[in-house]
Amino acid sequence: MNYKFFTKNKKGTPQNKPIPGREAEMIQGRSGGFMFDAGIWKMLRRCLLVGTAQSTYYAGKQELTEDFVAVLKQAVAENPRRVAEEILYASDGRAINNSAPILALVLLSMGEAPEAKKAFMEIFTSVIRTGSHFYEWLSYTKSLRGFGKVVREAGKNWLSREDVKGLAYQLLKYQQRQGFTNRDALRLFHVKPPTEEHRQLFEWVVKGWEEMPVEIPSQAIAQIWWYEWLKRNPTKTHEAITQGHLSHEMAAPVGKMDKAAWQLLFSEMPIGAMLRNLGSLTQLGVLRTDESANLLRLEAVLNNREHLRKGRIHPIDVLKALKTYQSGGRLGRSQKTWNPVSRIVDILEKAVELSFDVVKPTNKVFMHAVDVSGSMGGMVADMGLTCCEIATTMALVTAKAEKNYMIRGFATDFRDLGITAKDSFGSAVRKASNQNFGGTDASVAYDWMIKNKFKADVVCFWTDSESWAGYKHPSQALAKYRQKVNPDVKAVYVTLTPYQITLVDPKDPLSWDLGGFDPGIPRIIQMLATGEL
Repeated sequence: MNYKFFTKNKKGTPQNKPIPGREAEMIQGRSGGFMFDAGIWKMLRRCLLVGTAQSTYYAGKQELTEDFVAVLKQAVAENPRRVAEEILYASDGRAINNSAPILALVLLSMGEAPEAKKAFMEIFTSVIRTGSHFYEWLSYTKSLRGFGKVVREAGKNWLSREDVKGLAYQLLKYQQRQGFTNRDALRLFHVKPPTEEHRQLFEWVVKGWEEMPVEIPSQAIAQIWWYEWLKRNPTKTHEAITQGHLSHEMAAPVGKMDKAAWQLLFSEMPIGAMLRNLGSLTQLGVLRTDESANLLRLEAVLNNREHLRKGRIHPIDVLKALKTYQSGGRLGRSQKTWNPVSRIVDILEKAVELSFDVVKPTNKVFMHAVDVSGSMGGMVADMGLTCCEIATTMALVTAKAEKNYMIRGFATDFRDLGITAKDSFGSAVRKASNQNFGGTDASVAYDWMIKNKFKADVVCFWTDSESWAGYKHPSQALAKYRQKVNPDVKAVYVTLTPYQITLVDPKDPLSWDLGGFDPGIPRIIQMLATGEL
């Protein structure tokens, strides 16, 4: 026994202590390690993109959401217009779902400054796009603040929008949610119909139709007419779907659904509904290996970047659909089982890649360091996916866009995960998940690259940023790597949890912290690599 471990010259600082002289810039994470303070704006973006409604390895959802609300209130007091811009950014298909932006919208409306109320009104309809969003907003508003003047004005404007046909679609598709009905909303906001078509729509909402109009009153409410007609003629579901262009949510509760009805629905099914109903469509036989026309349509929709973008389909939604579909019904909420069709799996694999934003290869050398420590094994929101699985997917899609790359996993060592660009997303996720154990030390990636003289142009970390197990901080290890291997290396840390910590030294101009789950991150990394950003 000797004390060499204590007396030997230490060139770094253990991660469970702050770097000497930098104490004011660092905070202690929930793991016990010290990291740099990310600041309120990076924290806000993470919360909006990732959400806080699911507990992580280190914190419960109540604690995370209290942190989110506190940061949001501070940001609203400091710069409400910037908060509005962040909400819009996240809500436009970048957040894993729209719940966090909706909660943030409610808190923005509670800001004391007139600028906060004005910013809330300006972005309201861009964030609250569907009836489902509207009722979620109503629920949060009722719980947190009540229905004051600015809220009543926003609600009234949403319910009296100029596009009556679009409004009718939303009110028919979402007749009640979150403890509210359409009738409740009209009465709450005292909405007066601005046109005759609005009057007809509101009358149906409030009173219903005891007697069917002989003819469709107007094209704006044609879908409602066919819905009411189907209620009275449930055996004529096929005709109602064909003539009224009814969606699944409209037809299924009142009609007789069979394979032919689902085939008609599939012919006009929007992209989001396709992803949600792949299992049901397969079980019913609408999607089969020998149903080539249907598979062609599925491919044309899901493997089209423009369709994915317009539908605000997040890559994580596609990854969730892929994992659920491959399981044949063993995962997810469905009570149904099915035999997965190989071509559909291939289509979903391609859709995952297309749903991320990438550009042509940069010809730079990338090292992707995926956090495979135990803390990355927690589920993310209601995605049915772990943080590690999402990190692996994002690393792989970035690697697939390039020619020169390596993907390894870090915990307390730097592991070969056996993942290459030839891997499917499904196989890559399985490989990373099988390695999901151990403490967290991000510095081991730099140690390995120094030892192996691996000259990277960009090192990308995909992590929860809770690094605590090492004898030197990642920023110190990076400095040593620059001294010994490549002085110009760039480091990108993609943080996949809503914590207010970062591994990026704020004084390092060649290191960046990015909020996780943003589909544009692969392209941003490529632009950072080439100096375009």
